[in-house]
Parts: sequence; C-alpha cells; structure tokens
Amino acid sequence: MPRWITRTARQLASLAATVLLGGLLTATLVRTSPGFDSDERQLDPRLDAASRALIQEEHGANRDVVRFYVRHMRAMFHGDFGVSLSLQSPIGALIRARLPVTAELMGVGLAAGWILAFTLALAAVWSPAWSKIAGLLSAGARSVPSAALAVLVFVVRGPMHVVIALVLFPRLFDYFRNLLSDAYSQPHILTARAKGLHPGGILCRHVLPVCAPQLLALAGVSASMAFGAAIPVETLGDLPGIGQLAWKAALSRDLPLLVTLTMLITLLTQVCNTASDWWRS
Repeated sequence: MPRWITRTARQLASLAATVLLGGLLTATLVRTSPGFDSDERQLDPRLDAASRALIQEEHGANRDVVRFYVRHMRAMFHGDFGVSLSLQSPIGALIRARLPVTAELMGVGLAAGWILAFTLALAAVWSPAWSKIAGLLSAGARSVPSAALAVLVFVVRGPMHVVIALVLFPRLFDYFRNLLSDAYSQPHILTARAKGLHPGGILCRHVLPVCAPQLLALAGVSASMAFGAAIPVETLGDLPGIGQLAWKAALSRDLPLLVTLTMLITLLTQVCNTASDWWRS
C-alpha cells in the first residue's frame, strides 16, 4: 500500500477519534457541572406544575451521558443534529443561520491580520527603524486581551473585524519577520539585491516561493486562532454567529447544542491542523 494512503488513513482515524472524544468529554463536563438540572424557564410564574414537570423530563432524558451520547451520535449520522433545549429550535437550522456571520467575520479579520502583519514584517526586514516600531506595535497588541479589544471597538462603534485582525497580528508578525529574515539571508537573494534588482521582483520571484510552504501551513493555524477569537468578539459585540451561539449554549447548559458545537469546532481545528501538516511536508 502506498505510504500516502496509509498516512491519510491514519490522519482521518485520528481526526474522527478526536472529534468523538471531544464531544463525549463535553457531554460529561456539562452533565457533571453544578446546576445542570436547573432551567430558567421554571422561573416563569405562568407555568403550571405539569409544564415544570415536562421541563424536568427534558433534562432527565440527558442524565445518562453515555446513553445520551450514543443516541445523539446515531441521530447525527442520519443528518439530525437534534433540538436546542434553550432556544427550542433545530440545531442544524441554528448553525446554518449563524455560520455566514462567523465566516464573514473570520474571513475579513484573517485577511486584514495577514496584510497588516506581512506588511510590517516586510518593512521590519527592509528597515531597522521600522523593525523597532513594528516590534513595539506587536508587543502592544499582544498585551491587550481580545475581550478588551472587542469592548473598545464596540464602544467606538468600529468594525468588529478589526478585533480579529489585531488579535492575529502579533502572532503572525513574529513568524513572518523570522521567515522573511531567513529568506532574505539566502545567498541567491543576497546576490539579487547586490545586483540592484527591484525589491518587488525579488519578493515575488525569489522570496515568496521560498516561504510558500510555511505560509500555507500558517494559513491553517491562523484560521483556528481566528475562530477562537471570534467567540468573545461575537459575544461582546452582539453578533449572531457561531461564537455567540456557543456562549448562550454554555450559559443555559444546553447539552445537545454544546456537544454539536464542540464537535464542529474540534473538526474545524483538526482539519486546519491536518492541512497545515500536509502543506508543511
């Protein structure tokens, strides 16, 4: 059997095991968390005893973690993601409605973060003065939590995509600067610069081809980082995306919704990491 087939099969098996284990661990943690059986709907004075009993029955059906997880996985394999207990809506419909918001937030934030980090890293390699300025900007952005950035941008009514870009910028900048420094120290690039070739031509014809595998690998990793940053951004910015949905599910201890979202997030992260490993090799 060819080596790449064996490697692909091993990675797919690892991916499936990680996703399934992540969902099971989430179900266990939610089930054992304090207040699992509580439901804010029971505080509604308009409900009678029979209605409160039905709410308790909903939670009681999920007390056995293993039985719930097996039942939930069987339904998911048939395309049924279940119903959110807190929002009383099909989970598949909730994800489909909110996914475009998160995708747009991540896409614009990723593009802006990459452009900002790469531009300043390139300027830092070309100019020692810019290297100090860019380093200070990177250190400043790294020291501010993403939640604080989200609040600041929300207060000044700025675009929330800026937060994703600023969160990614310091992490990307250091990698870009080191990568470009190594590339520009290659003998053939030093020779091209000594001959006075145009900097843009050197960048496009010599530097980027050298850095391409590492940049492609970084694309997958940065997508995972952007999704992680999107959760506090959507929550604090009141954006109806997947991150806000995950936050609401955690607050209400919505077991079916939390398990489904955890598996989705784990799948996205693992796919990005697997793609990075392929591009790196």
